[in-house]
Amino acid sequence: MKKVLVIVVLTMAVIFSSVLIAAPIINDSIAKKTANELLDLPLPNSTEFIESIYKSGKLVGNGNGMQYFGAILIKSELSLYELKEYYLEFAYSEWKFIVENQINTDIRTIEHAKLTFKTDIDGSNYYIVYSWGNNNTIFHEFDIRGH
Repeated sequence: MKKVLVIVVLTMAVIFSSVLIAAPIINDSIAKKTANELLDLPLPNSTEFIESIYKSGKLVGNGNGMQYFGAILIKSELSLYELKEYYLEFAYSEWKFIVENQINTDIRTIEHAKLTFKTDIDGSNYYIVYSWGNNNTIFHEFDIRGH
């Protein structure tokens, strides 16, 4: 009987440890998927892709919760209004394909983590297009970055 109990306890410990190890990997892949969703969209005319970035964790607001952020940096001859109108055609929720001016490397939308683009921003024609992702699995509960 003791042997069975030890095997059950060890099995449960291995499963729990596996979930703790897998959770950040899975959550990062969801954030990457959020960024890739932006990369899959066609760019508007007179617009150049510069770089993409993603992050998962507790990124904005108070309390606990895992959040998934993906963004691309673009350089465009179009105005902010024209870019917003363009990306609005693809948006299927208010948290998708948000366009803002990007004035330096820091991503201002993120409050609780330092997230920056690698590219030097020189000029007023750089824009960030970003989205918030979601995860319907249990793994968001086991990632310490969301707490």
